[in-house]
Amino acid sequence: MSDNLTPYLSPILIEEAVRAALLEDLGDAGDITTNSTIPADATAIATMSTREDGILSGMDLAKATFAAMDKTVDFKILASDTTRISAGTKVAQISGNARSILSSERVALNYLMRMSGIATYTAKFQDLISHTHAKVCDTRKTIPGHRAFDKYAVKCGGGSNHRFGLYDAILIKDNHIAIAGGVELAINRARAYAGHLVQVEVEVDTLEQLTEALKAKPDAVLLDNMSPEMLVKAVEYNNTVDGGRTKLEASGNVNIDTVKVIAETGVDYISTSKITMAAPTLDLGLDIAIS
Repeated sequence: MSDNLTPYLSPILIEEAVRAALLEDLGDAGDITTNSTIPADATAIATMSTREDGILSGMDLAKATFAAMDKTVDFKILASDTTRISAGTKVAQISGNARSILSSERVALNYLMRMSGIATYTAKFQDLISHTHAKVCDTRKTIPGHRAFDKYAVKCGGGSNHRFGLYDAILIKDNHIAIAGGVELAINRARAYAGHLVQVEVEVDTLEQLTEALKAKPDAVLLDNMSPEMLVKAVEYNNTVDGGRTKLEASGNVNIDTVKVIAETGVDYISTSKITMAAPTLDLGLDIAIS
């Protein structure tokens, strides 16, 4: 039985994405390099492996890429997503029509390298704060069209997902508050508008705003650009007034050098765009073993 906490991606979403990526790469004429140098009936066996340590993510997209090109190509997964892999680890073996393998290679590797890079970078953040109860989480700052895959990769790296878009949770930010006329008023309006299953979070940047926010009982408060000293006071106040019921999320000036100190203030979540927008890719490659 599979773990129900394992990250999940819709097969339909994967299929649409890899088809679009292949169309972008192949254009109208197809792979003119491969088609001009490799006989149509040539076969090959290839291995896909990692060239550095990291966390694997994106195997289903890699497999789907080869299947979209040629359903007869056999893609055998040797290492699953979320696995910590070391340099030299073989993650897949591919066999079948040589043209199909060569023409699918780059798209498959692009997904794997980017998603594994995000997973690996997320894990570095989470490892640094593993001695606390805080969880690192992503933001909506993702590559357009790739959000589901970026957020899936974050989960593979042990991080948590924030809202996926403007539709699945309410986050009242400073500009909303400025136009609405106040923190408590904005929260109350949001509560009246949303269904009982929709979470409401509000952004504050002062302890005075936090005091006002907690009166309206939001589900979470985003503590924006607060110093570690202010975060400690915010946590203490939340525990005193609310018993810690309201989740506190720190955001702003979060990076690999600051995340540990922020986590040690006692906040529940630490959101950062770094894990999706600044993650280096993980180096993977495909090598022909037999042709």
